[in-house]
Amino acid sequence: MKLYAVMATTWVLLLSCSQRQERVVTPYGSVLDSVTITEDFDLQAIQTSGELIMATLSGPETYYDYHGKSLGTQYLICQRFADSLGVRLRVEVCRDSAELVSKQQEGEIDLIAFQTPGHIEAGHDKPELAEELKTWYRPALIDEARRTETELLTVKKVHRRVFSPMLDRKGGIISHYDHLFMTYSRDIRWDWRLMAAQCYQESTFDPKAVSFAGAKGLMQIMPGTADHLGLSRDKLYDPESNIRAAAKYIAELQQAFSDIRDHYERTNFVLASYNGGSHHIRDAMALAKRDGRNPHRWSDVSAYVLKLAQPQYYNDPIVKNGYMRGSETVDYVARIRQRHAGYQGVKSPYQGVHTSQPRKADKRKNKYDL
Repeated sequence: MKLYAVMATTWVLLLSCSQRQERVVTPYGSVLDSVTITEDFDLQAIQTSGELIMATLSGPETYYDYHGKSLGTQYLICQRFADSLGVRLRVEVCRDSAELVSKQQEGEIDLIAFQTPGHIEAGHDKPELAEELKTWYRPALIDEARRTETELLTVKKVHRRVFSPMLDRKGGIISHYDHLFMTYSRDIRWDWRLMAAQCYQESTFDPKAVSFAGAKGLMQIMPGTADHLGLSRDKLYDPESNIRAAAKYIAELQQAFSDIRDHYERTNFVLASYNGGSHHIRDAMALAKRDGRNPHRWSDVSAYVLKLAQPQYYNDPIVKNGYMRGSETVDYVARIRQRHAGYQGVKSPYQGVHTSQPRKADKRKNKYDL
């Protein structure tokens, strides 16, 4: 059984399954409840194991996944504590508080993090651990974690050079990569200008763009996604390789939403999933269906994507993947559609000319109702 220590003033509660408690006062005057754990798992044992296991509930203050990056005020504080111990932090997201307690009682986790009045708990017979927690914790950690999160989600979200959304309007050139959009959009049956509009939203046509979560290149491919798609990580900044991988990923998302028969609507769901994750979009679809709305119409489902930021929705039993920053995803789809509408009049000199790998003649029309 491992130690459960919690910073509840820091909004984090690390609980113990022990029944013996002792109150301790920190250097800041805060009252801490001390709890004993097992006799054989203290600070040194945790550091030797190299891992802290944190259980929590999904939410903006606790923990959520954002483009493959773990965020949440309490998570960030726990991560700092794990870093201070020199161990990695693993997160187990539970459905409800009952599951949290069950995991704690069964000894499956080390930390439980959820919003609660703040205090730190540690076994009084574990002096090294208790002292470590007391000396490590600072009340300012809450504001620091929130400030870090805000910076990541705004200023530091994506490092990129900003290029014009239209390279040469008179010459009919949207970007330097139009020929690549034309080539690879055919595989997914997209208007190439829609792919260009998505690329601008992702990177503003900067092939060296990188997000704080690690997404890279023109179409902001995550390293893990690149591995899945068979794209070498050293090729993430290569324009053609990046666009080719994005088209392959889009094709997978189109297949995942093949139950949406209307092509235009399916494309909206694909765009939303590219940004926010298909699992969250499926949650929103389930909520829409439950409430008698059309789960295959984006105008209906997008309202529930927004609602996934509200506790009464992301905590609903029908929702499998918890909290989502839905406003960004809804805005993402809207901006791409708006930009695509502005691009649709473009007749590029590259159109019909594909400078990448040769292809057999395609007798189908190269325009799609997107």
